Amino acid sequence: MGELFRSEEMTLAQLFLQSEAAYCCVSELGEIGMVQFRDLNPDVNVFQRKFVNEVRRCEEMDRKLRFVEKEIKKANIPILDTGENPEVPFPRDMIDLEATFEKLENELKEINTNQEALKKNFLELTELKHILRRTQQFFDEVSLTAHRPIKQERSSLSLIRGYFIYLSNIFCRFVAGVIGRERIPNFERMLWRVCRGNVFLRQADIEDPLEDPTTGDQVHKSVFIIFFQGDQLKNRVKKICEGFRATLYPCPETPQERKEMLAGVNARIDDLQMVLNQTEDHRQRVLQAAAKTIRVWFIKVRKMKAIYHTLNLCNIDVTQKCLIAEVWCPISDLDSIQFALRRGTEKSGSTVPSILNRMQTKQTPPTYNKTNKFTSGFQNIVDAYGIGSYREINPAPYTIITFPFLFAVMFGDLGHGTLMTCAALYLVLRESRLMAQKNDNEIFNMMFGGRYIILLMGVFSMYTGIIYNDCFSKSLNVFGSGWSVRPMFNSKVGVLQLDPAVDGVFSGPYPIGIDPIWSISVNKLSFLNSFKMKMSVILGVIHMLFGVTLSLFNHLYFNKPLNIYLGFIPEIIFMASLFGYLVILIFYKWVSYSARTSRDAPSLLIAFINMFLFNYNDPNNKPFYRGQMAIQSLLVVIALACVPCMLIVKTLVMRRQYFLHSQLWALSLAHAQLSEVLWSMVMRIGLYSRSLGGFILLAIVFYFFAVLTVVILLIMEGLSAFLHALRLHWVEFQNKFYSGNGFKFLPFTFESILDGRAED
Repeated sequence: MGELFRSEEMTLAQLFLQSEAAYCCVSELGEIGMVQFRDLNPDVNVFQRKFVNEVRRCEEMDRKLRFVEKEIKKANIPILDTGENPEVPFPRDMIDLEATFEKLENELKEINTNQEALKKNFLELTELKHILRRTQQFFDEVSLTAHRPIKQERSSLSLIRGYFIYLSNIFCRFVAGVIGRERIPNFERMLWRVCRGNVFLRQADIEDPLEDPTTGDQVHKSVFIIFFQGDQLKNRVKKICEGFRATLYPCPETPQERKEMLAGVNARIDDLQMVLNQTEDHRQRVLQAAAKTIRVWFIKVRKMKAIYHTLNLCNIDVTQKCLIAEVWCPISDLDSIQFALRRGTEKSGSTVPSILNRMQTKQTPPTYNKTNKFTSGFQNIVDAYGIGSYREINPAPYTIITFPFLFAVMFGDLGHGTLMTCAALYLVLRESRLMAQKNDNEIFNMMFGGRYIILLMGVFSMYTGIIYNDCFSKSLNVFGSGWSVRPMFNSKVGVLQLDPAVDGVFSGPYPIGIDPIWSISVNKLSFLNSFKMKMSVILGVIHMLFGVTLSLFNHLYFNKPLNIYLGFIPEIIFMASLFGYLVILIFYKWVSYSARTSRDAPSLLIAFINMFLFNYNDPNNKPFYRGQMAIQSLLVVIALACVPCMLIVKTLVMRRQYFLHSQLWALSLAHAQLSEVLWSMVMRIGLYSRSLGGFILLAIVFYFFAVLTVVILLIMEGLSAFLHALRLHWVEFQNKFYSGNGFKFLPFTFESILDGRAED
C-alpha cells in the first residue's frame, strides 16, 4: 500500500545473457515490460554496432509492409485487427519473412506496372474512339451544309461554314487530337496568333471524364480538329499542340477508313476492358489476403527490430559467448524478471541459464509510479508539472479527490455537471469499443484519455451545484423556502430584498444547500459573494496546509532534519499564525454573530489588514473579542520570527497564495453569473409568448440555448476552471512537498506496438 503514495523502489541490475539465448530473453523481457536497458556503448557509432545489419533488414521489411499497407488503403480494403499478440519470430525465421515480403512487393509492383500500362493503352484507345466519332460528325455537318442554300443562313455563320467547306474540300490537311478542357481558350488564342488566322479549329467536349493512369484522377478533356495549308503551318500547329500537352492521333481522311478504324478500336477496347477487370480482380485478391495478416506482420517485424535495437545497447565479453546488459527494474518485480529470463533460455534451447545480479550504485534511479486506466490520467497531470524525484511522495492519490473537487467549486452547477457526467459515462462504458476504433482525432483522444477525470469533475460539480442550488442558473425549490417574504417585498418597485434581521421572516434553514428564495432577491450577489469568498479562503488554506504537512513525510523519509527545523516548522507556524488564524476568525464570526447583530460585525478583511499594521484604533472596525490586540500582535511577531528561517521569496509566494486561492471565489461567481446572463438573454425570449408561434419560437431559441450552453459554459468555462484547478495544484499544493526533478522510468516493452503507436 505504501507504493501507492511513493514511487516504486528501483534497483540497478546486471544481466549475463548467453549469445544463443539473448534474443529470446530480451523478447520475454519486452513482453512483461519491467526493465529499462542502459546504453553500455555510448561512444560507439550506431552503424558500427554488432546487430546493425539485422536492424537494417527489419527496417527494409517494415518499408515493404508500409508499401503494402498504402496499397491496401488506396484500394479501400479494411485491415483485419483481431487484437492478436503474436510471438516474436525466431532469428532463423527472418529469411522466410523477407522472402514473403519481397515476393508480395514485387507482385504488387508488377501488377501496378501492368495495370498502369493497360490503363494508359485503354485511355489512348478511348480518346481515339472519341476523335473518330467527333471527326465524322464534323464532316457530316460539312456534307449537310454543302447542300443547304447559303442565302438562308446569317452572313457570319455562312462565312464560317463556307470557309470550313473550302478547307475540307480544297486543302484536306488537318490534325486531330485531345486536350484538357481547361486549356481550350488559351490553345485557340495561341493558334490564331501564331498562325495569323490561317487555321480553322473545331472542338467538342468529351462528356464522360477520363481516368489518368498515373494519378488515378478523373480529368475532363475535349476533342479538336485543326485545318491548315502547307507544311510550315503543320509544323507550327504540332509545336503548339506539344506545348499545350495535347495528344495527337492519326485520323483517316475517308469516311470508310474512319469507320473501319472505329470498329477495330471498339473491339480492342472491349478486349482491353476484360483484361483490366481480370487484373483488378487479381490485385484485389492479393491485397485482401495481405489485409488479413499485415497487422500481425507489422507486430512481428517491429518486435524483432526492437529486440535487435536493444541488443545493440549491450556489451559483448571477450569470449564472444555472452552479452552483458545493465537494467533498471522495480525490486518488487525481480521474481517476474527472473522467471522471464528462465522462460527465454528454455525457448532458445540453451542449457546455460541467464544470470541477474543486483548492483550497488550511487546513481539516482528513475521514477516509476504504477498506474491503471483510472489513475493514469491523474498521474499524467502530476507528471506534466515534472517527473517526481525518486521515492518522494506522489501527489497523484490526493489529486484524485482534490483536483475534481476544486474544479467543481468553480464550476458548480447541477445541470452542467449532469451533462458532463453523462458525456464521461458514455466514454467510460464504451471504452473497449472506442479503443478498438483507434480514432486519430487528437482532441477526442485527449478527452478519452481523461474520461475518468471528467467523470469525477462532473460528479463533484453536481454535488457543489446542489450546495449552491444552481441548475442552469436556476434554483430548485424542492423542500420549500424557509423565508416569509411578504414583509420584505416592495410591490411598488417590484423587488425583493431579504433581511434576516426582520422578525418572523425566517423559520429555519433549507435542508441542503442555499435557500431558493435568494435567486430572486436583489441582494443575492452580496450574499453569494460573502459566502463563496469565505468558503474559498477556508478551502485554500486547508489545501496549502495539507501540502506543507506532506513535506514533513518527505523530510522524515530522506532523513533531512535540517529541512524539518528550518523549513517545515517555520513554514507551518507562519501559515497557521496568519492564514490559519484567519480561518478561525471566519468560523468565530459565523458562530458569534446572529442575523440581528451581523450589521455591527467587524469586517474580516479590514481586521486582517489592521493585524499587519498593528492598527487597533479604527472606529469603523471594532474588535471581535477581548484581548484581540495582544493575541494578534503575538501571532504577527511569531510569523515574523519565522521569516529568517525561510527564503524571502518563499514568504512572498505564500503571501500571494491567499489571493490566488481567492480566484476559486471569483471563477465560481463568474460561472453562475454567465449562466444567468445566458438564460436571461436567450431563453426568456422564447418564454414570453404562449401561442403556437411562441412554441415554435421556443423550440428555435432552446436550440441556440443548448448550443451556447455546450460551447460557452461547458467547453470554454470548463476549460477555464480546469486550467485554474491545474495551476492551484501545481503552484499552491505540489510545490510544498514535490520537487519534480526526477526522470521517468521507460521500460523496454512491446505494448506500444500493440497499441498502434509508432516505435521510437
